[in-house]
Amino acid sequence: MIRFILLQNRQGKTRLAKYYIPLEESEKHKVEYEVHRLVVNRDPKFTNFVEFRTHKVIYRRYAGLFFSLCVDITDNELAYLESIHLFVEILDHFFSNVCELDLVFNFHKVCTFF
Repeated sequence: MIRFILLQNRQGKTRLAKYYIPLEESEKHKVEYEVHRLVVNRDPKFTNFVEFRTHKVIYRRYAGLFFSLCVDITDNELAYLESIHLFVEILDHFFSNVCELDLVFNFHKVCTFF
C-alpha cells in the first residue's frame, strides 16, 4: 500500500505531496525532510529502494526532480519503480517534455494524475 508520494527538487523543496495516511503538518514536514536526506545523498550505483522507518521508499531521479513513494516493506519494489516511470511518461506526454516549472504552475492538473 502506498503511504505517500513526494516530488522534490534537488534543494529539498517539495513540489507535490500526496498522503494516503493521516499525518499532522509537522510530521509531514519532518517526513519530507527525512526522505529528501535519504535519496539526495545516495550514490547512483545503489538501488532505488531504501528502508525508511518501518516502510520502504522507492525513488527515481528525473533531471532535477526526485519522485519518491513510501510503501509497505513487503510490496514489490520493481512494480512501483515502473509506476513512477509510467507517471513521468504521462507527464511528458501531457506537457510535451515536462519540467519542474510545469509542476509548479500546473499543480492542479498534475494532482489529477494521482
